[in-house]
Amino acid sequence: MPRIVLILVGILGLSALVGCTSLGAGRSEGGGQAQALSLDERLSTIAACHLLRVGQWNDVAVTDAVVIVAADKYKIPIESIIERSNQLAQDYQSRPSDLVSRAVAACQQLETMTGEVSALVRFEPNGSLRTAWLRIDGLEIAPGFAKRTAAELRRRKAIGLVINSPGGSVYEARTLGRYLRANGLRTAVDGYCASACVDVLAGGVERYVTAEAKLGIHQSKVPRRYSTHEGGQLYVADSFLYLREMGVDADVAIAAASVPNDKILLIPIADALATGLVTGVVDGFE
Repeated sequence: MPRIVLILVGILGLSALVGCTSLGAGRSEGGGQAQALSLDERLSTIAACHLLRVGQWNDVAVTDAVVIVAADKYKIPIESIIERSNQLAQDYQSRPSDLVSRAVAACQQLETMTGEVSALVRFEPNGSLRTAWLRIDGLEIAPGFAKRTAAELRRRKAIGLVINSPGGSVYEARTLGRYLRANGLRTAVDGYCASACVDVLAGGVERYVTAEAKLGIHQSKVPRRYSTHEGGQLYVADSFLYLREMGVDADVAIAAASVPNDKILLIPIADALATGLVTGVVDGFE
């Protein structure tokens, strides 16, 4: 098992804040595709997705939710998954980047096969599921925010991020959002999240709010490199493309562009759900 970590972490660690290919926020059941795979192919797909999470987190006490669901659905023993994971690590030892690409694709494929969201799952030493979230309240998203938050998520072995922030750097927010998505982490808001904070929320593989949460959008302050009229249009386009990348209705970006920077438009929870910005409403977080 340590061999798996050594091979994958070298590749994934270098791009930790850049992110891998984005994983979707859930897909419909893909029975036809599952039937097309042989039992051996299913096993390799499940093992490759498991490898992705182990390698990203340098931790053998993690896997992906789709791995658990698929293993149960297709009656594949955990011992077989571990054995195949080691075999894949050996087979791709000289081609680690190819293994990463295969692993990302495997998690996407399992989402389609199972209808489950591909998301990080952690285990406590006693074998129970770990439910720890990192909480950030009231902080502005300033330079270095993404790197510091990613480090704290790792240190705390969190499965998600609860964030309440007035906003700040769009670059930092989207860097963190892509990191969250690539690493299978969830996001949540139970207070006030506005401007760039909404981009962080959008990065979660699952995105939760409480009924009392407030989500606010407005025009972002355009950086100097976008200071021309054409540059301003490109900046709006970047917002549109980022939300679409995260599986959120990009009309949210258009709505934000219509609100002056010194004002806030609060998004009703029903609209946040309808656009995919939010995937669920919960009672609260500890």
